Amino acid sequence: MNLSGSKQYTAIVFLQNLLLLFDICVNSFASFARNQSIELLSLYVIQDFCLILALTLLLVNFFATYIFQAGLIQLLYVRFRLTLILCVVYIILSISLHIWHMSIHWYQPLIHYWTKSFHSLYSIQRTVAVMYYYFYKRASLRIGDPRFYEGSSWMEQQLNLT
Repeated sequence: MNLSGSKQYTAIVFLQNLLLLFDICVNSFASFARNQSIELLSLYVIQDFCLILALTLLLVNFFATYIFQAGLIQLLYVRFRLTLILCVVYIILSISLHIWHMSIHWYQPLIHYWTKSFHSLYSIQRTVAVMYYYFYKRASLRIGDPRFYEGSSWMEQQLNLT
């Protein structure tokens, strides 16, 4: 990877970490905005947009690799399968939780009414969030490995194994 590619990669990793930090903050502090339904809805929409943007940035990093451009998508998929699955599952869980939360608390935002199923979804979403943060950050750092950006003996070994 050349110097300009390195600067671009650094900027993308910084943006990815910023999106992760925003998601952590929304998950942690959104309850403070619950008395203002419109503000909470706006916050949730921005959070969901940022999650989709984070997945898009990760995919852009994949598309920029030599392995992807050479048509060896399977090598990337094998190495980053869990991260991609967790990203999609986390986005689905977050959107589901946000829709459900807003439908319960839209007209009476200060009433604390959580059903067992809502509490279960909340707990699952927060648990998956922790795994998502770890695997997403690991993938965003691992995709910067120079082996992914040039033809090498490592790639030939991986092809011989499959």
